[in-house]
Amino acid sequence: MINKVILIGNVGADPEVRIVGESKVAKLNLATSETFKGKDGEKRTATEWHKCEFWGSLATLVESYVKKGSKLYVEGKIEYKSYEKDGKTQYFTGIKGKELRFLDTKGNKVEDTKPETEPNFDSTDDTLPF
Repeated sequence: MINKVILIGNVGADPEVRIVGESKVAKLNLATSETFKGKDGEKRTATEWHKCEFWGSLATLVESYVKKGSKLYVEGKIEYKSYEKDGKTQYFTGIKGKELRFLDTKGNKVEDTKPETEPNFDSTDDTLPF
């Protein structure tokens, strides 16, 4: 089975970074846009917002280098979660980032930064809160 998503988009606000247990997590909203012609022939743009989270060394990279407006390449998987709030079940769909590339240009150079080691995203890890 495959659960993989690739997104290229812009960060909507500065990332939120916090410590969960002994791990660092960074969360951000990434906007992707698609341009198309409407039925009336007019050019239209549709924007989708994706909630992304990064753990460990990727969270550290996000904390250090990502800000509102940053252009990113994100590769990861779709996760579905639920939690109780005021007696009602709330559902959440997000992207758990496994790879991150910075696409902001500095002159003619595109920055491409990956963690030195691949983070462990083993779903059986008891330290993760889900």
